[in-house]
Amino acid sequence: MLELGGGAAAPEGFVKDGTDAGFMTDVIEASQTTPVVVQFTAPWCGPCRTLGPQLEAAVAKAGGKVKMVRINIDENPQIAGQMQVQSIPAVFGFAGGQPVDGFMGAQPASQIEAFVNKIASAAGPSGMDEQVDQALAAAEAALEEGASADAAQIYAQILGAVPENLRAITGLAKCYVATGDLERATETLGYTPEDKADDPMVAQVRSIIKLAEQAGSADDNAALKATVDANPDDHQARYDLALALGPSEEAIDHLLEIIRRDREWNEDAARTQLFELFDALGAADPVTLKGRRRLSSILFA
Repeated sequence: MLELGGGAAAPEGFVKDGTDAGFMTDVIEASQTTPVVVQFTAPWCGPCRTLGPQLEAAVAKAGGKVKMVRINIDENPQIAGQMQVQSIPAVFGFAGGQPVDGFMGAQPASQIEAFVNKIASAAGPSGMDEQVDQALAAAEAALEEGASADAAQIYAQILGAVPENLRAITGLAKCYVATGDLERATETLGYTPEDKADDPMVAQVRSIIKLAEQAGSADDNAALKATVDANPDDHQARYDLALALGPSEEAIDHLLEIIRRDREWNEDAARTQLFELFDALGAADPVTLKGRRRLSSILFA
């Protein structure tokens, strides 16, 4: 289960009391995703009572880039002993499952904030970015295999942590298209940040949604195919069949056939629709590349 920190959570969502038993989960495993600051403390420690709130404030200010675990060494002496903590307050930063820095004793607020920021930026190759990339790859593979519900669950989880991730936004929209929920697909695409509205990934999904809205039923497709078979020069029927088929090599074949027979039919409608299909399939898709080569052969023959 991917567990990513988000910047909108309340400060208390970043800080928790830990135990020896929970150290592996709360610190070692959690720091694989988000760096963790660990404070070893005790109720009788005066400097701890000052340092703790300062650490918590710095962690909250980091906005989810780092988390904090407090461990009372009176009740949980095992981990402190393993880490050879000789006096408290003692603070350690973990990233990627390993301690990366630390200090003992009271510190000025400016140095505490600098320490927390250093730990927040210490996420290595096993940090949040790689976790997100791995999750995206898993979602994309699931969608390609037809497991749209599984893919949607992963995409939604990613967006819960990284709301403006464009691959997750467009991927989730594709999941809704795959299940026929075009309204939610359009709504999901609406979460695209304004500065990314013209991104090719967004343009591709817009085309996918548009073509899905045009797609016909199996019965409609069969009737149109019969019409085209009976009269190959019925360009309107062939064009309607291409629309009904959606992004596919067969649809491209029909549009190319219209262009081959009458390049300027209906104000170049076939070529315009062909480019919509190319956008929906993606520029690097083998079907797109093949279709573009065939279009060039027809136009420059």
